[in-house]
Amino acid sequence: MRLPRFLLALLLLPGLAFAKAMVSRDGITLTQAQENRAEAIGGQLRCLVCQNESIEESSAGLAKQLRTIIRQQVVQGVPDKQIMHYMVQRYGIFVLLKPPVSPLTWLLYASPFLALGAGGFMFWFGRRGRVGPAAPLSAAEQARLDELLK
Repeated sequence: MRLPRFLLALLLLPGLAFAKAMVSRDGITLTQAQENRAEAIGGQLRCLVCQNESIEESSAGLAKQLRTIIRQQVVQGVPDKQIMHYMVQRYGIFVLLKPPVSPLTWLLYASPFLALGAGGFMFWFGRRGRVGPAAPLSAAEQARLDELLK
C-alpha cells in the first residue's frame, strides 16, 4: 500500500514543479519569465490615474486593465518595444515614466534650467533698480525739518 502512494507522489512531483513555474495574475497564466518581462514593461509605464506610480505599483482600475493588456501581449510573444510603442500610440508619451529626450520633451527637461534662469534674471533685475542710501541732510534742510515737525 505504501509503494503505490510513493509512486503516485513521484509521478505528481514534476507536475507540481511545473505548476510552481506558472504564475496567474490578472486572470492570465504566464511562466515566471513572462511575468518578469511583463513586470519590467509595466514598471516603465505611468499609471494615468495616479500619475506618480508605475502601473505595476498602482491599484487603480485603469492600471489593472493596462497590466492585463501587457500580459496578453507578452503571452502572444509581442516584443517589448512593440508593446511600449502600442501604449505610447494609444495613451501618448505621457504614459512613459521616463520619456525620451525628443523635440516633444525638450521643454520638460529644460524647465528646471529655465526656471533657475528666470529666477536669476528677476533677482538681478530687482537688485539693479534699487536706489542706494540717501545723502545726509544739510544744516539748512535739517533746520527746516525741525521747524516743520514742531
